[in-house]
Amino acid sequence: MSDRLCTVLLYSDDPKVRDRMRLAVGTRPAPGLEIEFVEASDYAECVRLVDDYEIDLLLLDGEASPGGGIGIARQIKDDRDDAPLTCVVLARAADRWLAAYAEVDATLTHPLDPVTAGTTVAELLRRTYAAA
Repeated sequence: MSDRLCTVLLYSDDPKVRDRMRLAVGTRPAPGLEIEFVEASDYAECVRLVDDYEIDLLLLDGEASPGGGIGIARQIKDDRDDAPLTCVVLARAADRWLAAYAEVDATLTHPLDPVTAGTTVAELLRRTYAAA
């Protein structure tokens, strides 16, 4: 059986945060899943990549500036009927209510735990393919 290749868009204005997200999730977060990452450092680039590529999951930095991941998640969900699933990385667990209001599918918190990050991303990606 071959692995299912999934594309995850990493969004943060800080390249170090994108590196930490990539390392926490890994390229094989679960058996049968392989991930390729694409990166965006600003809102316009994020939207362009969602428009131009088959993105399976958005992994967004909630602390990015000037456009935070929660706002981008909400905007993409409002603008597209076929929006990818979204996971936002928050600095404070208390901000989960805001992520829920923005209809985010999952949240993680800084500092990222590799086990939790990989499991969360794998569950979201499996949900994507179960619905297909």
